[in-house]
Amino acid sequence: MPENTLAVTPPNVFPRVVNVLLNLAHAIDHMFLLIFATAVATIAVEFGFASWADLMPYSVGAFALFGLGALPAGRLGDLWGRRVMMVIFFFGMGASAILVAFTQNAWQLAAALTLLGAFAAIYHPVGIPMLVQNVPNPGAVIGLNGLVGNLGIALAAVLTGFMIKWFGWRAAFAVPGLISIVCGIIFAIKCPPEAHSPSKGRGAKAAVRLTPALLIRAFAVMTAAAATSSILFNFTTNGNSQLLSERFLGLIEDPAVLGMLLGAIYAIASFAQIVVGNLIDRMRIKPLQIWVSLLQIPFLIIAAHTQQWAMFAALLGVMIFVFGSIPFTDAMIVRYVDDRLRSRVAGMRLTVAFGISSAAVWMLGPTVKAIGFDKALWVMAGIAAVKAAIVFWLPDEPGPVKNVV
Repeated sequence: MPENTLAVTPPNVFPRVVNVLLNLAHAIDHMFLLIFATAVATIAVEFGFASWADLMPYSVGAFALFGLGALPAGRLGDLWGRRVMMVIFFFGMGASAILVAFTQNAWQLAAALTLLGAFAAIYHPVGIPMLVQNVPNPGAVIGLNGLVGNLGIALAAVLTGFMIKWFGWRAAFAVPGLISIVCGIIFAIKCPPEAHSPSKGRGAKAAVRLTPALLIRAFAVMTAAAATSSILFNFTTNGNSQLLSERFLGLIEDPAVLGMLLGAIYAIASFAQIVVGNLIDRMRIKPLQIWVSLLQIPFLIIAAHTQQWAMFAALLGVMIFVFGSIPFTDAMIVRYVDDRLRSRVAGMRLTVAFGISSAAVWMLGPTVKAIGFDKALWVMAGIAAVKAAIVFWLPDEPGPVKNVV
C-alpha cells in the first residue's frame, strides 16, 4: 500500500531572475513550436502548396523530436546537471528558430523545424524539475509555470498574426529567436553553478511512497494519460488557427484579428492551470484529473457543430480543460518520484507520450481534409473519454494530501 511521508529539505535557492527565466523558457518552448501552425497558410502560398493541409505534415519532425529527444535530455539533466542543459536550451531554440526563417523550401523547413523540436525537448524533463526542486507547494508552482507556458501559445497566435501582416512570416521566427538567445545569456550569468548533479541523490524525496508494483502502475497510467492529453493538446493548438479561419469565414478574415481572438482564448484558458495547480496541493490527483478530462467532452462536441461566436465560446471551454489537464503529469512525478530521478522519469514519459501524440500533428491536415473539423472534433471527444477511463487505474492515495519539498 502507498504510504505518505513528509521530508524536510532546504528551500529553493535560485535567484528570482532565474525562476522568472525558467518560467519564461516554458513560454518560449510552446511558442516556438506553434509559430508554424499559425503561419502555415502563408508559408504554404510562398512555397507553392495548394492548401495549408498539404504543408502541415512537414512539421511532424519537430513534434517527433520534441518527444523522442526528451529521454536523452532528461538523462543528461540528471547526470550533467540541469543548469547546463537549460543554457543549451535557450541558445539552441534561438539558433534553430533563426534557421527556420532562412529556409527556402518545404524540406529545408522540415529539417529546421525538426532541429527546433530537438532543442524544445529539453525543457519539460529539465526545466520543470529544476523549478520545483525543494519547493513546498509544487502544484501551485507547476500551475503558474503552465500558465506562463500557455501564454506563450497565446503569444504565438497574436505575435505571428501581426508579424505576418507587417513584416512577413520569417520575422515571426527570427525575432523570438534573438530574444531566446538574449535570455540564454542572462540565464548563464545569473544562474549559479550546481554543487552536484541531481543523480547524486541529495534532493527531495517523493511525497507518496509506492511499492515497486504500484510505482510501475502509476508510471504506466501517467504515460498513457499524458499521451492522450498530448494528442488533444497537439490537435487543438495546431488546428485552432485554421478552425477559427474556417468558422469565421465571411465575417472575420484578417489574420491579425483572428490571431488576437485565438490569443484571447489561450490567455483566458491558461489561468485554469493556476486553479488546477492549487487544487493539486489540496486534493487527491485521481478524482480531480478524471473530472477535468470528462468536462472536455461536451465542449468538444458543441464546438463540432457551431459557427462563429458560438463556436468561439465552445472552443474557449475546450481549451480551459485541455490546459487545465497539463499540470497533472508533472505533479504526479513530483508526488511519486525522488528528485534524483525526476528528469529521467519525465524524459521517459515524454518520449512515449509526445512520440505518440506527434501523430496528431502529422494526421491533422489529412484528417481535416478528409472528414472535416466537425467529425475530427468528435474523435477528440472520444479520446478525452478514453483518458478519463485510463486515469481510473491510477493508485489511490491514502490519508490527507501532503507535499514533500
